[in-house]
Amino acid sequence: MKNLHTIIVVLFLCFGCKSPEARLPESVQSGSFLKESAERNIKLNEKEKSLIQEIIKNNPDKDYIASESGFWYYYNTKIENDTLQPQFGDLVDFDYSVSDINGYEIYGNANRTYIMDKQELFTGLREGLKLMKPEERVTFIFPSQKAYGYYGDEDKIGTNIPLICEVTLNTITQEND
Repeated sequence: MKNLHTIIVVLFLCFGCKSPEARLPESVQSGSFLKESAERNIKLNEKEKSLIQEIIKNNPDKDYIASESGFWYYYNTKIENDTLQPQFGDLVDFDYSVSDINGYEIYGNANRTYIMDKQELFTGLREGLKLMKPEERVTFIFPSQKAYGYYGDEDKIGTNIPLICEVTLNTITQEND
């Protein structure tokens, strides 16, 4: 009986355990995911653009300007005689408020200092500040991809939310000053 038990154990060890076999990779068509994602983004962009165009149409008293970067803005206060605009590395001091596309205030008036292109700031606001001169007040309408995009700000601004920002550029301190 003991011999039979030993033979079974030996046979089990020799033939019962197979060496691990490599698993073949799954065939995934990643192109279809990218294509679907691109189509979703195109539809989202078209929807946001039509919402923004509706706002512009409903405010004929505002002289909206379409930026080359893909957002819209108008001047509340325009300074004609100054040519100073923020450049890379300049320190800017500005006040701003943030609302959603329906005008619901998300962040009230706040003050911020920012070193141009050397600190974190969402894309649209960074590009918008470069268009401004000291003491100008501008209202920007940013589609979500120029605002906080898919991730939001992880606080009050959710996924894919277009924003309206009113910005007053107080001062520009040039980097070499």
